[in-house]
Formats: sequence, C-alpha cells, structure tokens
Amino acid sequence: MRSKPIIGMNADFRAATRDRAAFSVLCSGYYDCVQRAGGIPLILPPLEVVSDIERIVDQLDGFVLVGGADLDPRNDGFMLHPTVRPMERRREQFDRQLTDIIAKRRLPVFGIGVGMQLINVSQGGNLFLHIPEDLPQALPHRDFQCTAHRHGLTVVPGSLIERVYGDGEVRVNSMHHMAVDEVAEGFAVTARCPDGIVEVIESQREDWFAIGTQFHPEASSATALDVRIFEEFVEGVSERAGSMRLVA
Repeated sequence: MRSKPIIGMNADFRAATRDRAAFSVLCSGYYDCVQRAGGIPLILPPLEVVSDIERIVDQLDGFVLVGGADLDPRNDGFMLHPTVRPMERRREQFDRQLTDIIAKRRLPVFGIGVGMQLINVSQGGNLFLHIPEDLPQALPHRDFQCTAHRHGLTVVPGSLIERVYGDGEVRVNSMHHMAVDEVAEGFAVTARCPDGIVEVIESQREDWFAIGTQFHPEASSATALDVRIFEEFVEGVSERAGSMRLVA
C-alpha cells in the first residue's frame, strides 16, 4: 500500500495588538482539500531560522502555498501602490525564504492566489499591482459585495489544468486586484480569463512539478471540479515520491 504524501502548507499571520497576542491562522479549506485528495497536511508557522525551514522542507513530499494579503512590491524593486495591502512582514519574509528553498530543492508546489504570485516573482517574473489601473479594459476580478464572483477561463490544450476541466465551459471564482504580468522563465501560462489576465501557470521544467492558480479551489465558492486540482497535485506528488524511493 502506497504511503500518503506529506504536504506542507504555510499559514497567515496576525501581529500582536494591544488587545491580543500574535497568532497564525489558516482557512480549513486548504487542509481539508489536501486530506480529501489523499495527502497528509502539515502546517508550518512563520519560522525565522533558515536552517530550520530547510530541515522541515526536507521531510516533505510537496507544498501548498496558500493565499492571503498582497506581496509588498518594494521587496521586488517597485513602488508601493496605494491599493496594495501588504501581508504582515513576518509572514512575507518567511514565505519568500520558504519559496526559495522549495525552488532550490525542486519540491512539488501548488501556489494559490498570492501563492502563485510568489512563485512567479521568486523565479524572476513580475506582477500588475492593480488590475483596474494597469489593465482598465479587464473584466472585474473582485467584487466586495459577492465572494462568489466568478468569470470564465480559457484553458490551454494538453495542460494539467485541461485534465482537470476537460472541454466544456469553465468558470472560476475571482477575488484579486493584483495579477501576474511577466511570467517567470521556465513557466507557461496554461489558463487565462477571457480578458487576458493570467489565471494558471505551470512549470515547464522536467525536474520541477509546480503549478499556480490565481483562483481559489479551496474556497467555499469553488466547485467540485475546481477541487480536482488538489487531486491532480497530490497524485503528482505521490508519483514523484514513489520514483524517488525507487532511485534511493
């Protein structure tokens, strides 16, 4: 019987205030989806020692980089746009160190929302900081009155994402104002919104199984079809783990 793969995931972080202590938090959809897909989720707090992060990552079979607030563009050499709401500094510092380690080790990774954006910028890509300003002809990608806001998806044939959705009409949830602009070397866009906004990127490197979705397949607004992305990811992680054991 094949062992279940251990899938790490980061968590959001809330700094201390006058009324409460600092704490970490994670929406249950992330670890519930991993469990249902056949993986064992392992949640990492924002560790501060790089060698500790490396030691944990070396015990994992794959990783899910979860969504959250915005990346601070100043960390990538850009000015802070007034609409950007950066995540807590401790989380972003940890997430960036973590993603660099994941990439160096070619650990299978699935980035969701800002997790996809982080994979892209960590590998040399960049971001649109505010879709309504950078691409004024784009469709709405965020509706503050409706968390179930959805739009269409145009999928590239032969991609992992096509295996998930097949042929028919595809609609996914949308809750972001930043988006991938230039795609990192070694990655390809495999799905876009009809307005051209990047919604999925996939690694084209033979030695790295990596995928990112701008939409959120773990959210309550996702469909059963969306959740199949977790099944594809966990299956890919299991296959890689099995081949690694054979080589060892």
